[in-house]
Amino acid sequence: MMEIMRRLVQEEEGQGMVEYALIIALIALVAAVGLKTLGPVINSMFTTIQAKITNATT
Repeated sequence: MMEIMRRLVQEEEGQGMVEYALIIALIALVAAVGLKTLGPVINSMFTTIQAKITNATT
């Protein structure tokens, strides 16, 4: 795997692919941190909605 990455970095065509891979990795990292941070908030909102629907139907 490392050999492939070294070859790609050395070739100019591979440079663009490596840049795209880094961008995708950064986006994935930001998404993971965002979901971890917002997860409890979103869960709380859905729990509140569920409780209101349950109370409205009983």
